Amino acid sequence: MKRWFISSLLLLTAIFAAIGVAQTLRGPIQPLHFSHKQHAGTLSLDCKMCHVNPDPGELMTYPATATCMNCHSAIKTDSPHIQELAKAAAEDRSIQWVRVYEIPGFVYFSHRTHVATGATCQGCHGQVQTRERVFVDGDITMSGCMNCHVENSASIDCNFCHDQL
Repeated sequence: MKRWFISSLLLLTAIFAAIGVAQTLRGPIQPLHFSHKQHAGTLSLDCKMCHVNPDPGELMTYPATATCMNCHSAIKTDSPHIQELAKAAAEDRSIQWVRVYEIPGFVYFSHRTHVATGATCQGCHGQVQTRERVFVDGDITMSGCMNCHVENSASIDCNFCHDQL
């Protein structure tokens, strides 16, 4: 009995450790290492500092290399990743980040409208500030969006989010 218990305990420990590693490794491999945990977590940088929301307000953009170089022209300049970033900035070239979240083209979604009504980035994107790599965490399916709209007394009329042809 004792042997079975120890074996089970070791197996459970291994499973939980593997889940922890899997959580850390989730999400696409990006062209340069970027830690949201360091930037948004440890340094408490606001999402809007790097992710700009240009008119008409639908998309949050990836940061321009010049934005990154505002800090990294003096911070971690010996890092190979920062050196690649600096090279891209000097060449006025953007980093081709791998998109993590994407909604279908037939869905209208405005980041600006959602932020203006009090929605937080974490509400849809999860606790990004705790992660080295970003992965899809929130429920951005139609059902997830409708549940959020119901909880927040927003319209669930089809035309509110979908263009009718």
